[in-house]
Amino acid sequence: MNRPLRRLGFLTIGLFDPDHPAAGHESTLRLIELGEQLGFDSAWLRHRHLQHGISSPVAVMAAATQRTSRIELGTAVTPLGLENPFRLAEDLATVDVLSGSGRINPGVSVGTPMNYEHFKASLYPDSHDREDFSKRRVERLLACLRGEPVSDFEGTVGIETFSRRIEPHSPGLADRVWYGAGSLDSVVWAAEQGLNLLTSSVVKAEGEVTDFAAIQRGHIDAFRAAHPAGEAARVSQGLVVIPTDSATSQQRERYRAYAEARLPRTRAPQGPARMLFAPDLVGPSEQLAEQLAAHAGFQPVDEVAFALPFTFGHDDYAQILTDLATRLGPLLGWSPEPPAPVASPG
Repeated sequence: MNRPLRRLGFLTIGLFDPDHPAAGHESTLRLIELGEQLGFDSAWLRHRHLQHGISSPVAVMAAATQRTSRIELGTAVTPLGLENPFRLAEDLATVDVLSGSGRINPGVSVGTPMNYEHFKASLYPDSHDREDFSKRRVERLLACLRGEPVSDFEGTVGIETFSRRIEPHSPGLADRVWYGAGSLDSVVWAAEQGLNLLTSSVVKAEGEVTDFAAIQRGHIDAFRAAHPAGEAARVSQGLVVIPTDSATSQQRERYRAYAEARLPRTRAPQGPARMLFAPDLVGPSEQLAEQLAAHAGFQPVDEVAFALPFTFGHDDYAQILTDLATRLGPLLGWSPEPPAPVASPG
């Protein structure tokens, strides 16, 4: 039985022109503002290194906290292989405090960074062959966010006071960490750590089953079976979903061409890792609602962060977000968050 959709979010890569990067970043901030106005529960930022997408989502989230008041902000996902968990914890806690109400949702993953051999000497000039890219990096981040000691000294030196823990400390932030998992082992590990699960449009085909939705459903079921919270464990699904209700004919044509060009990679597992991609969903909201209701990976979730396509313009994204919030979301059982009350003068 499908769960009514309780939380609606969106995910963006934040593309920008390398010659004029400010405009792209401003567009991303405007989309987050629009998302809040439309009642979205969350906005998520992809994390891209050495590309023309958001390389510092923590900085963008910091800016967004000052232009919004309610919408939650997350990363989907930050690859921890390029991060120092100590420093990342400081940045995340600072932005969570700046958000005013604990709105930050760090999504993370581990593994050797993509194209690592090409920049490892710049990233870790003295330790690139000794770096630990295992899940231990997540454990270090969680310990820092929980306020566990990172120093054996606490006290005052002159006029300066020092703490044993990461400062600022933001209570509850560690409980809002999500793990981006695409394999069964990672899903079970994340559950055992008490993390939340981000499952997207990519999974690993590890057995004979090559149906994306069936594999994703298996991951979600395994996660909740291993999680201390059981069926209440939080899972967010993130497919590419493009409603066309208010789109122009040119937009509809462009959206369908985009999805069709990506379709070949969905027909069989890709590469040595046997990664399987979900088809993008494009069409009127009533059609999309029917497709999602029949999707085995969508049926057990009540949270989503639908991914915006990579290569479209601001007006396209605004149309997609508007249709998601006003057409598709309600068909899935979602109700928009009411706008924050405006304080009366004096």
